Amino acid sequence: MAAPQLSIVLPVLNEATGLGAALQALAPLLARGAEVIVADGGSSDHSAALAQAGGAQIVNAPRGRALQMNAGAAQARGDALLFLHADTTLPAGADTLISQALADNSRIWGRFDVVITGRPRMLKLIAALMNLRSRLSGLATGDQAMFMTRAAFDATGGFPAQPLMEDIEMSRRLLQLSRPACLRAKVQTSGRRWESRGVWRTVLLMWRLRFAYWRGASPERLAELYR
Repeated sequence: MAAPQLSIVLPVLNEATGLGAALQALAPLLARGAEVIVADGGSSDHSAALAQAGGAQIVNAPRGRALQMNAGAAQARGDALLFLHADTTLPAGADTLISQALADNSRIWGRFDVVITGRPRMLKLIAALMNLRSRLSGLATGDQAMFMTRAAFDATGGFPAQPLMEDIEMSRRLLQLSRPACLRAKVQTSGRRWESRGVWRTVLLMWRLRFAYWRGASPERLAELYR
């Protein structure tokens, strides 16, 4: 069987509430030859059954987003990898956009702009600032649906086995290979994190954690503060 051009890896943990809809949104990409791999970190709900019903491959992995994404990537057959959160929806034609972004080899990884869905009006501003910061710094977050060539993933050694900031650290590794393709097409991601904890409280917490990480704080300690 010929390898698919794009492999989509979804790390999940008890995501049954929204996983069916997430996989349904990926159905057009599946129909065009992409593969979808659900990397389950030990869900106690029926996430695995939903993944199977949605046409995804299931990989059982140790709990932890980085470990789950690496486990999914290990099973992927595509020459391009997309790491997608279960509460994030891709724009139409995302597979084509990724293929075009990686076509000339001047960019070997990238991410989408993001819009955050939810009631607070501040979420629109937060998303705009996230996109601007990412474009200027070259760093991407998992909410922005990071993608890369298989060769780039292998060259970095995959996501670092740390409980937090794995996306930032992966971006730093990838930046040694090329600047990212910053696509202006927008993924939609859930604002549940901001709504449940409070918008300003969450923003201040994330800036505090990023500053501490930049200063050399351990990801394990930061994960404790995040929880």
